[in-house]
Amino acid sequence: MPRLTSGRVQADIAPSDRSGIRGAEMLGLLRLGVISFGTITLAVAASDEPELSAMDLPALNPDIASLQQSRDLLRPRLETLLRERYNVQLLAVYTYPAQVMFCRERFTGLADLAGRRIRVSSVGQGELIEALGATPVVVPFAQIASAIKDRIVECAITGSLSGNALGLQAVASTMSRQAISWGVSLFGANISAWHALPVEVRTQLQEGLSALETRIWQAAELETEDGFACNAGLPQCIRGKPGRMVVLDTALQDQQTRARLLRGVVLPKWIQRCGEECVTVWNRYMAAARGITAAAK
Repeated sequence: MPRLTSGRVQADIAPSDRSGIRGAEMLGLLRLGVISFGTITLAVAASDEPELSAMDLPALNPDIASLQQSRDLLRPRLETLLRERYNVQLLAVYTYPAQVMFCRERFTGLADLAGRRIRVSSVGQGELIEALGATPVVVPFAQIASAIKDRIVECAITGSLSGNALGLQAVASTMSRQAISWGVSLFGANISAWHALPVEVRTQLQEGLSALETRIWQAAELETEDGFACNAGLPQCIRGKPGRMVVLDTALQDQQTRARLLRGVVLPKWIQRCGEECVTVWNRYMAAARGITAAAK
């Protein structure tokens, strides 16, 4: 920020895990102006505002191209929602790498997961796992490897490369390339704090944030692929530790299963939490692109 603004703006950075602020509180603190600028993970904020999870519903975006389409389609609605309900200016949309399935014992597709205990990190993931006939279990990120090793869970959903950093390549045998979800986040500002900045500074910051957003999306794609390469022990591995895992390509049957679960389970349950307004939002922004029309239950 000092470089972008020729020294006119300085920034104090408070990492979320050391700030003492729970993720679910961030939107409210931004609305009140207690925090001027902040990052919010949509899945966390969706506990209070279910519509925010629309961009990254489980099974909606099996690859990064699908996620980018969802981002582009829903971004105008996200901007409006944040401005009108939370007095927040949307400045950037980020994503973590793909959240994929790791399993201790071999599996060949989604149908093989029935009866297994699977680590999840959100309500939506849990609903998807239950629909597969499996049991969702909430396990903290740092404990995933030990939970698989000790057979507390048989499988876990986490990032392809972050799972490697945890050592999952040493305790799991098989993983899938198909993304369950991603972990989309937004960077926003309290509108009053944003407009208190000179117009020239706002322009400089927005340009810098747009460039950062592009780099983060590129990194998410590269890290996703690097995770697959490292876990499989391929020579393309750059950042991780080589493993000997089987990395499954997405079979036609899994594509069909994912589409069926999105239409019949994920979307209806999201609408139950979200209400009729979300039926309108989905049908206006997403229905044509995904070939699914939502209806209130």
